[in-house]
Amino acid sequence: MNLSVFARALRLPFLSASVLPFVAGSLFARGHWNPAGFLLGFIAVSATHLSANLINDYADSKSGADWEDRNYYAFFGGSKLIQAGVLKEGFYLKTAVFFAVLACACVSGLVFLSGSIVPLVYFAGIIFLAWSYSQKPIAFSYRAAGEPVIFLLFGPVPVMGGYFIQSGIFPDLGSFLLSLPFGFFTAAILFVNEVPDFSGDASAGKRTWAGFTGPRRAYRLYALLAGLGFASVVLLAAAGYISPWGLVSLILLIPAAKAAVIIKEHSAEKAVLLGSSKLTIALQALMSLFIIGGILL
Repeated sequence: MNLSVFARALRLPFLSASVLPFVAGSLFARGHWNPAGFLLGFIAVSATHLSANLINDYADSKSGADWEDRNYYAFFGGSKLIQAGVLKEGFYLKTAVFFAVLACACVSGLVFLSGSIVPLVYFAGIIFLAWSYSQKPIAFSYRAAGEPVIFLLFGPVPVMGGYFIQSGIFPDLGSFLLSLPFGFFTAAILFVNEVPDFSGDASAGKRTWAGFTGPRRAYRLYALLAGLGFASVVLLAAAGYISPWGLVSLILLIPAAKAAVIIKEHSAEKAVLLGSSKLTIALQALMSLFIIGGILL
């Protein structure tokens, strides 16, 4: 297997959605810095995310959701390597287990550093949610509950987790508020990717929020998620948690609006909807960088 196939199977470009919130939470613990804890946490967050990506492809292949359309779109619909006959379902399951074990090993290192079993207890809940997002018997993403789980896993979990590793404080109001834009914008990524997958998901019995709105009205919920994300950034600046310079990020309202227009006008055109996915992924990454800059300033 060459590296490009392996990277596609892991969906490596999406790692920014978890590692940037973790970095932000770690930096938010001003006056505290534990390099070893940061490194272990960074690897644990990355490995957990990769494990979730892999088990998602495995579960969606088993359910038939990824077989409805075997074309590869890069930003939604999975890696399609199983459907293309390049990799087997067993590869995804075994590799997902490997990354889950790697994450657990790193968290065990955090237990050693902190002298507390609390990180391992938290991790048990996190890996349960990460796998149960796709995998039966719960399969949150098939029960119209995937969006709240993604909000938690890519908002409060990495931000508050990073803050906890550095400061030893959990729960914390400031780090929770800091996590909100990350959660909302990553939920927006999930939602915008559900629109082109609407028919395939419905055929496989997968219930998503795009199924509630329907493709034609999906732009409204997308605008709400993005709007809540921007409102959270304004709240952070107003409360003094980030520098007012962080409000420069509001310029990203432009690509957010453009993505909403694409969803509204081309809800049934998968090739065109790729544009809304790309814009939303870029929006989440750039907003994350603006927030990190706002913390540092």
